[in-house]
Amino acid sequence: MAAKLDAQTLGLVFQARPDILAGIQKAADSPARINLFNDIASFVHEQLSNTEEPASKRRRVDIAPSSNGYAASQSTNGAPRTAGTQPAALGADAAATEPVLLEIKDISVAVPQRKKYDLCFTTNFLYARAVGSTVPVQGIVYPWRDIEHAFFLPVPEKSQVQHNYVLFPRNSYLPSKPSNPGDLEPLVFTVPTTAPKPGSVNGPSAAAAAAVSDSYSSLLHWALTTSMRTAGNRTCQLVASDPKIFHSVARQAYRPTEKAVHVKAFRGSKDGFLFFLPTGILWGFKKPLLFLPLDKIVAVSYTNVLQRTFNVVVELEGSSDGSTPGGEIEFAMLDQEDYQGIDQTYVRRHGLADRSMAERRKAKRELAENAKKNADADANGDIDVAGAPGNDDGMTELERAQLEAEQQLQDEEDELEEDYDPGSEGDSEGSGETSEDDEDEDGEGGEHDEDDEEDDGEEYDEEEG
Repeated sequence: MAAKLDAQTLGLVFQARPDILAGIQKAADSPARINLFNDIASFVHEQLSNTEEPASKRRRVDIAPSSNGYAASQSTNGAPRTAGTQPAALGADAAATEPVLLEIKDISVAVPQRKKYDLCFTTNFLYARAVGSTVPVQGIVYPWRDIEHAFFLPVPEKSQVQHNYVLFPRNSYLPSKPSNPGDLEPLVFTVPTTAPKPGSVNGPSAAAAAAVSDSYSSLLHWALTTSMRTAGNRTCQLVASDPKIFHSVARQAYRPTEKAVHVKAFRGSKDGFLFFLPTGILWGFKKPLLFLPLDKIVAVSYTNVLQRTFNVVVELEGSSDGSTPGGEIEFAMLDQEDYQGIDQTYVRRHGLADRSMAERRKAKRELAENAKKNADADANGDIDVAGAPGNDDGMTELERAQLEAEQQLQDEEDELEEDYDPGSEGDSEGSGETSEDDEDEDGEGGEHDEDDEEDDGEEYDEEEG
């Protein structure tokens, strides 16, 4: 089995130095180096875990909470197991031992469970707690240091303005990332624009929180940012949607005066919304939520371009250690009105490649086009080579599809004009009696007869006038 970098341990050790982590991933070009980097990361992580806990105590137990709130354990290969691969119960037990610094009651959680919970902030954890309970909810316990992406987004299609906070734990935002039994799902919870109700914010930090409690958003912005920084997570930034970066031209039915920062789309059979954000593209708010960072996007392509809708295919780059394979993700049924904003305002503005005319995609499309044209050529006795491979005119697929649609309409109109015979109506009766005479006359002097017919037609038109 090929050696792989221990991305999780390396991420924990060097999370404050992404430049070092990137250098390791670039230099890990042989099994010997990969093993060396894994040994270094394992040793440093173990040393950090030993700083405040006696080694003799750690030897007596296989699994025990460490001083920083993480459960220390040994995996099958002897390397320390990180928080992202632990059973959810261990995270809940570790969080339950820490005092709650801030509690915000009656928060509507949408993912991973749809229910109202109390949100609890401790030194090392954010977790949900059922109303009236003192025990964290299994599966909704998030170490601050493991949160990799955080977003603040308006909730679409609501008459009242609401916002979702979306938190992605480490390695939970890409669809191609293999999941482990202990991996956490993203957290999504909704807040109104109003201020918290009296008595809904408690804990030792409630006094400090009062200064920023003009609204739920100001309170949670402060609480989330402060908690992550205190826990040592300085790489995660709370990102909000920005109409200057992208907004839909479609008018919202529920809030028509507000610019929508999302577009409706489908992923498979599931409908949802795409948010084009400063740091990447987010798909929500149904499971599985996805976030596609700009630095992971190789190219964007447009397919299935119809009169009213089109599809977007996002090509992702795999990680160098193989832990995150690349691939393509397709979002369907986007409104044609939003093409210009997506392509011009977002894709090109961020320097993303347009692979709509990539060779493999173009060849696949041209096979279908040529098959249709060959069938038409067989039926009409004509040969059409306009769609031959290699005919690259530099247009995007959307522009090409629109041009082809216009050409198809024009061809249909031309066929109708060719088939139309102004003298056929009303002359059908008795046509069988004169057909033989017409054939004889045509055989003697067809050109002369055609001129006579035209003259007769002109005289008929004058009499009609």
